[in-house]
Amino acid sequence: MDYIRTPKVENVRLLDRISARKAAVGTLYLTATHVIFVENVSETRKETWVLHSQVCSIEKQATTATGCPLLIRCKNFQVIQLILPQERDCHDVYLSLVRLSHPVKYEELYCFLFNPKLDKEERKEGWNLIDLKAEYNRMGVLSSLWQIAHVNRDYRVCETYPTELYVPKSATAPIIVGSSKFRSRGRFPVLSYYYQDNNASICRSSQPLSGFSARCLEDEQMLQAIRKANPGSDFMYVVDTRPKLNAIANRAAGKGYENEDNYSNIKFQFIGIENIHVMRNSLQKMLEVCELRSPSMSDFLWGLENSGWLKHIKAITDAGIFIAKAVAEEGASVLVHCSDGWDRTAQVCSLASLLLDPYYRTIKGFMVLIEKDWVSFGHKFNHRYSHLDGDPKEVSPVIDQFIECVWQLMEQFPCAFEFNERFLIHIHNHIYSCQFGNFICNNQKESSELRIQERTFSLWAHLWKNREDYINPLYRPDHSQTQGLLRPDTAPYNFNSRFWRSMYNRFEKVMHPRQSVNDFLMAVKEETQQLEEELENLDEKLAKIEKLHLRSIKLKTKQRERNHHVGLSISNNALANTPQDYSGSLGMFPSRSPSQVVEDDASFILTKENLKVSDPDLSTNSDQESGVADLNCRSPSGGDFLPSEDSGKDQDSDEAVFLAV
Repeated sequence: MDYIRTPKVENVRLLDRISARKAAVGTLYLTATHVIFVENVSETRKETWVLHSQVCSIEKQATTATGCPLLIRCKNFQVIQLILPQERDCHDVYLSLVRLSHPVKYEELYCFLFNPKLDKEERKEGWNLIDLKAEYNRMGVLSSLWQIAHVNRDYRVCETYPTELYVPKSATAPIIVGSSKFRSRGRFPVLSYYYQDNNASICRSSQPLSGFSARCLEDEQMLQAIRKANPGSDFMYVVDTRPKLNAIANRAAGKGYENEDNYSNIKFQFIGIENIHVMRNSLQKMLEVCELRSPSMSDFLWGLENSGWLKHIKAITDAGIFIAKAVAEEGASVLVHCSDGWDRTAQVCSLASLLLDPYYRTIKGFMVLIEKDWVSFGHKFNHRYSHLDGDPKEVSPVIDQFIECVWQLMEQFPCAFEFNERFLIHIHNHIYSCQFGNFICNNQKESSELRIQERTFSLWAHLWKNREDYINPLYRPDHSQTQGLLRPDTAPYNFNSRFWRSMYNRFEKVMHPRQSVNDFLMAVKEETQQLEEELENLDEKLAKIEKLHLRSIKLKTKQRERNHHVGLSISNNALANTPQDYSGSLGMFPSRSPSQVVEDDASFILTKENLKVSDPDLSTNSDQESGVADLNCRSPSGGDFLPSEDSGKDQDSDEAVFLAV
């Protein structure tokens, strides 16, 4: 908050990039973590939130009669145009955003402030969701051919590698240490992926420090150990992902590439993927094309071709295909490297693994793949994506290209991937957002020193919790596309016809109102799911209603049976008390004593009263329905007396007798 000069500016206009006439008027807020624009329209009060860590550049443009323009470009390809009413406010907002979007230390990043209301145990479970040791076990690595090397336990051999590394069993500690001294940054050859079907492997390293003639016996032994760990092949490939001219230029600086004369039984192959500087410039040119307001078709296609972006995507895909085929079809192990082994090497190794293994084409598997080949092997997230203020020449869209390569494969194989493009876009967004701790540091050592897992939260747990949002509706686990090696077609038309609008123009809703097929299917799936949930709720309600109805029927049946029983009892008592049962002129009871009569009548009285207390719904009408007649004579003792009209006896004399009794 110390860097915020003006926290609130009113009457700010947010311009629509396509149509300058459409402008929303509202209030601009600056907080410690976000830039927030709130529209003044009371009906909508639409809010636009932008994380400071997502801001790529801020441009303060020349003041006009309408106000002071401020152009904000974001790393997720969102462009925001603001017009502030006064130049002083514009200047204050500009200076504040420049400082807030370029933090100088890790503790200023958003992930150290973000709190999703989870306790320590839930935070720990989130970080434990991805277990790389279990992943190597899944590959079948722990056999007689490979082992875990502990030489880098304290990052003594290589600071940018993880502590646990998988190497051939024949590679001893002296061989490993010797090889590391002969490789740039100490990044010696280690296992990236093991193909259990034929024991072939994909290993990775950095370039050798060979110069024009230098050689290292331990490094040569290391490569032979990798080759021997695959008994089914007599040779192995060494793939240098750089253009050959670049590799030759590095030899003048004492680096370079492997000499086939020094390494026995290897086949050397150049691929030709350009360096980080070329890729950064290519992306910038493509974004300039995307920001054209109303480009003609020729202008757009010319600009896209001139940027070279899709050409680079094709080159990376071709490299992945070459390695995947070498492993699956030729049964040969492959060592991959570029200059330092953390940019192009990560792209190619992870893409080849994705082509080979269907597991990496699932939601969980893809998270494991990024954690393994990018995070644990020391991709420079901080430098490449400008999390902290640093050298702009270190910035490059390396993982952006890998994510687009995956999307291009999804377009060719729509049934092979469990996840949809929304999953890729969300991962891309959070690489730059710094909201989670996964993609903050340059390597595992930095993460350990900053105690990232204790102080921040994991993106993987968040994505896994919401995995239903990322399901590809076309995915079928038993589909032919999901089995074994993917063989994509890399003909130029397969790339030129597939511009990823949902990534680079996803904020241009006016310009691109169309919905993709996957989005449409996802919408249908979500609507179907909602209807199924409603149907389930209605079924539950119907079951409850039916249950209550059955219970009501049972109660009524019991009441009728009880009433019928009572009616029979009343009828029997009434018949027993009629004058026909009396003998003589005094109407004496022939078979019962007076005391028995009183007892019998008293029992009837109790039965009737009990019914009234236990079932208040019983009434005269219900008695009539159950066949019980109205009682028109009551005895002084409370009993019911039913005289017979046909008896011919004097009613008064009978009452006198009853009273006498």
